[in-house]
Amino acid sequence: MRRHPTVDEGDLSWMRQAVVARGACAAAADAAGLPDALVAAAPGPRREAARELASQPAVRAQLAEAVIGASWLDLGVDETRAAVLEAFAPPLDAAAPGARDPKTTLQERAARHGLSVAYEVVAAEGPPQKRVFTSRVLLGGRPAGEGTGTTKQGSEQDAATAALADGPWDAT
Repeated sequence: MRRHPTVDEGDLSWMRQAVVARGACAAAADAAGLPDALVAAAPGPRREAARELASQPAVRAQLAEAVIGASWLDLGVDETRAAVLEAFAPPLDAAAPGARDPKTTLQERAARHGLSVAYEVVAAEGPPQKRVFTSRVLLGGRPAGEGTGTTKQGSEQDAATAALADGPWDAT
């Protein structure tokens, strides 16, 4: 709000969502070296399992959240705020009014065109801890794009991106 005092609450909410999303939290954890610290702290026989965990974006994001919470409790609000603002500077700088994730953008465009939006997982490959999903987005019941990702949500976002690029859109 301090960085964008003239932006309405709706856009600020979307901007906040982008800043605290899994990817941004995982990137902050990476920049702070938290995944490496997790692996280094694991006892010998568990080190490979820790390495596998540390490779997952959700786990890295949770590491960042845990350190922020612990910092808040141990160091207080002022020191924690300064560290969080520094750690999240890239996504804070990138946050822009009007920016939406691909699924939201597709939903808004489809609504303007009177089309329903549905997602279906068409494939899931690999072991449970390294699964790759393929999703298809349907606009008005017709296939409009496919995408892949290491999570269902990620594959749906990728499918939405494809549909936005190839969909039946005018300039809106």
